[in-house]
Amino acid sequence: MGQSGLFQRPARVAAVSLVLYGCAAVPVEPERSPRPGTMSGQRGRPGLVIAAPHGTSDAFTGEIAAEIARRTGFGLVVASDFALEPDRRERVGRRFQVNRPTEGIPGRPPGEEIVSDAARHAYDEFERRVMDVARGQLQLYVEIHGNGRRLSAGQLEIATVGLEPNDAWRVRTLLELVRDARLRAQPDAPRLAVLVQPIDRIRYLASGAKQAGILRHPVRALHIEIPRSARTEWRAVYTDVLAQFLSEAVPVLTAPPPASALPSARP
Repeated sequence: MGQSGLFQRPARVAAVSLVLYGCAAVPVEPERSPRPGTMSGQRGRPGLVIAAPHGTSDAFTGEIAAEIARRTGFGLVVASDFALEPDRRERVGRRFQVNRPTEGIPGRPPGEEIVSDAARHAYDEFERRVMDVARGQLQLYVEIHGNGRRLSAGQLEIATVGLEPNDAWRVRTLLELVRDARLRAQPDAPRLAVLVQPIDRIRYLASGAKQAGILRHPVRALHIEIPRSARTEWRAVYTDVLAQFLSEAVPVLTAPPPASALPSARP
């Protein structure tokens, strides 16, 4: 495990920690860190990485990503406490976006984000971690995000990189089948709709990370937005759903893509 403190501030925050057990990433109880702005990384299967760029500000996304990595063998990167301002009742706080070299307010358009040296430093470290964990070409990259948008409360939204419409249809169908199978044992859990780009209209397009951030690098990527209920009350259920889905989706998502879907070289 590697961990770095990027910004010195007096507050103490929770950070998701990992320990190496054999060849798998095993999540342990979160520990307190005196150095806000930390990143943890653990290698897994070459070319497969799951990450939580907002492991603390998007509540429980770090824990969800770590548990999915443990079950699937994906490599793991978690960034913790890159908030610049605390959330308030009247508005969400500003933060480093981490998966791109900007700072801004969650849910606001990418055009409102600001490029800064500190944000670039955070992003460069995140990118370095992801590429180190990938151990070569980043074949499949999955990001776990959370949102509290009321109109998105009943759905999982997945922005994609490198997926043709037929790929997206297979991804959506597989996730729906896994969701329905898991929910038979949890009938009270919400049956979240599954929306997958490019076959569905979604709000969270991850356009900033695609244009100037980490999503320039993978052959294929899934940027998964999880509503609050599925990260809190029903977290165990939807962690099960996503872990099984990703385990079964790897053969589909790592098959050679058409040449037009390959990412361009970084300038």
